[in-house]
Amino acid sequence: MKRLNVLISAYACEPGTGSEPGVGWNWVTEMARFHEVWAITRTINRQSIEQAPAAQSGPPVHWIYVDLPRWASWWEEGRRGEHPYYYLWQIAAYRAAKRVHQRVAFDIVHHLTFGTYWMPTLLVRLPIPLVWGPLGGGESAPPSFRRTFRTRGKLHETSRNAARWIGERDPLVRSAARRAAVILAKAKETAQRLQSLGAQQVELYSEVGMAAEDFRTLNALPLRDEAPFRVISVGRLVHWKGFHLGLMAFARLQQQRVPASEYWVVGDGRERRDLEGLAQRLAIAGKVRFWGNLSRQEVLTKLAECDVLVHPSLHDSGGWVAPEAMAAGRPVICLDLGGPALQVTAETGFKVSVQYPEQVVSDLADAMLRLALSRSLRARMGEMGRRRAAQEYAWSTKGPVLARLYEDVVDGSRGPLINDH
Repeated sequence: MKRLNVLISAYACEPGTGSEPGVGWNWVTEMARFHEVWAITRTINRQSIEQAPAAQSGPPVHWIYVDLPRWASWWEEGRRGEHPYYYLWQIAAYRAAKRVHQRVAFDIVHHLTFGTYWMPTLLVRLPIPLVWGPLGGGESAPPSFRRTFRTRGKLHETSRNAARWIGERDPLVRSAARRAAVILAKAKETAQRLQSLGAQQVELYSEVGMAAEDFRTLNALPLRDEAPFRVISVGRLVHWKGFHLGLMAFARLQQQRVPASEYWVVGDGRERRDLEGLAQRLAIAGKVRFWGNLSRQEVLTKLAECDVLVHPSLHDSGGWVAPEAMAAGRPVICLDLGGPALQVTAETGFKVSVQYPEQVVSDLADAMLRLALSRSLRARMGEMGRRRAAQEYAWSTKGPVLARLYEDVVDGSRGPLINDH
């Protein structure tokens, strides 16, 4: 494999974390195994990066730290002005990249994080091919589900749609979409919106990549073969995660032939009190445990004590919880929306079609019932989940594919990636 000079922009980049900071760190360090990598990130990430064991023992990365002047930091407080700050940071990052490019002569540039399709990257202005993504943000909660949200949830959806509408009309966003050599999208909904902006080369590809140690840890979790049947949901307790739908489905399960069952919820957020109140009204409070925020090791312990992951998110562009559950041999029940719809297959779990809330609740309950009544089905789906996680989400298989993508883009001989299905 030809070793290239690669520039990666990772605004969010922090070792030992999940979400976008974890994506930034994992992709940068993995690509450094195959290419010479320069990475632009925020100065605020410097201490955690330089103290990470992989920074000393892994392949070297040339870090470029960029931030706005101190007077602009108030925008970041409480995330009240995160988007304007990020927008201005793109200007500073481009200027730094341009200076380094004059000295290094990069072969290719990759804008990695933030992975939001309606926020621009100025790195497309460099005279080299741009890889952009994986991008999300094109997913929306179906309109019929708005009536299941409280006022703050409805306001959130309205403001999110408005920000996306404005972003799609930003000439810098449209320019990046048209000029990028290849764009990676986390979900079909985002791919469609990118194509409407003039993007020509859009491929579906997940941001999730598991290090060998993480994969071994998950793969080693034993399958359960004991009562009670137990389902688990993991994530922030916010309206669009759909945990209220999971609780309503679990209440139906209690009315079926599986009274010996439990629902564990791991995470915290502004919807927790409402969810606890819903469990009371559904008369299932005694069967539901809210564990709050836990460390990663504690989350794995809880996952090992459960049989099935329930992930009823209404607009998740990607996320790690479903692939990690599959690596742990747990079947996944999700909605046929966004990133999870590509991560989960009919062999590894149940994807519930989305028409209206009552139908989703009924179908979620049916999926829970089928898995509760059949240990063999749980074992079969769990084994297929482990295989899929190894094939699609372990860096040992994913890293070489992405490294080759850079080389193919530079050579003009790019073939299709191994897409999620």
